[in-house]
Amino acid sequence: MFHWGKWKKRMGANSSSKRPVFDEKEDVNFDHFQILRAIGKGSFGKVCIVQKRDTEKMYAMKYMNKQQCIERDEVRNVFRELEILQEIEQVFLVNLWYSFQDEEDMFMVVDLLLGGDLRYHLQQNVQFSEDAVKVYLCEMTLALDYLQSQHIIHRDVKPDNILLDEQGHAHLTDFNIATIIKNGERATALAGTKPYMAPEIFQSFNSGGTGYAFEVDWWSLGVTAFEILRGWRPYDIHASNSVESLIQLFSTISVQYSPAWPKDLVSLLRKLLTVNPEHRFSSLVDMQASPYLSDINWDSVYEKKLEPGFVPNKGRLHCDPTFELEEMILESRPLHKKKKRLAKNRSRDNSKDSQSENDYLQECLDAVQQEFMIFNREKLKRRQEEGPSEAGGDAATGDDDGEGEAGPTDEEVPEPEPDPDPEPESSSKLSMCGSVCSSPGSC
Repeated sequence: MFHWGKWKKRMGANSSSKRPVFDEKEDVNFDHFQILRAIGKGSFGKVCIVQKRDTEKMYAMKYMNKQQCIERDEVRNVFRELEILQEIEQVFLVNLWYSFQDEEDMFMVVDLLLGGDLRYHLQQNVQFSEDAVKVYLCEMTLALDYLQSQHIIHRDVKPDNILLDEQGHAHLTDFNIATIIKNGERATALAGTKPYMAPEIFQSFNSGGTGYAFEVDWWSLGVTAFEILRGWRPYDIHASNSVESLIQLFSTISVQYSPAWPKDLVSLLRKLLTVNPEHRFSSLVDMQASPYLSDINWDSVYEKKLEPGFVPNKGRLHCDPTFELEEMILESRPLHKKKKRLAKNRSRDNSKDSQSENDYLQECLDAVQQEFMIFNREKLKRRQEEGPSEAGGDAATGDDDGEGEAGPTDEEVPEPEPDPDPEPESSSKLSMCGSVCSSPGSC
């Protein structure tokens, strides 16, 4: 059985006393990291634990295969996530440290959170106390308030995307379908995970209404808090439910709260789960006005001084162990063999197939290579300490700064729908690269 504590101790003992030295002027790349083990898998990306060779710091590294992203028309989502993560940093977010690419993959290196996500713990039948959920509510309130100050709607707040650190504090992750709205703009795309999506998202999609804004994330927070406390969600919604049936459901079904819950807690959840977004709690100021949170010192929350009601077991890794087996046994292009594989590909005679599909794919790969945004927060912080003139120098190499919507990607989300928002002009090369495969079966 894997024992995380012993493994970390062993890694520390085995680390060389002579750390490698990398040229500070060169970009961080795959060779700067030691791959330790696979810990997660999404719809088109995988996550592993890595250690940076020169500093010996541990991170989580998400990597996404370029060809798969092109075939699934997900490149824009990856670029949007990079664009957002490069501009934000907050104590209750999973923050980006580096982004880079090679011929096969795009990489994001982020904070490593070893406590697992809330979905994992729910599946392990953890009974979360009211005190634990109160801490999560406070920490996610500060996360969402910060995102709102940066004009960002997350659009996928749910237990799967809330990770715990080793002390049990909550961190919001996965900005794959996040979007930016400024100057009174409204989002319009049908994006998110259906059981956590606010009513106005469905109403806007169905009737072509005025769209939606930051309030949708606070609805999702209410659903999440209810689920963590009760073990099931306030509404019985599944991916197969039609938009029309959900609009009717929200207008006819009342949420049943546990009679064992304190009245002030029920009152707060009602405010988060208010169907009309104009009357919904949707800011730090609103949450501070709740009697249930009247005893909270918000500075203490920010400084992580509130005692979490649940602390993950430090003696084990909180993820599905099959991820590691799949990477080692089933993966046709395993990460730990990447260096040899790329060297072999580079030395091979690169004679191009004349098929137009291959030419088209190569054109898309070239566009991704050219427009990918490289980032190094470590270097950025160092420059900020040295002086403000260089502070923004390492943000990105791409210029994809449009405000269009991103489509849903989670396995529980509805299929991506046509987006009424205009495409950003700067992404014209990527816009031409739609799905390379004519049908799912041909991928």
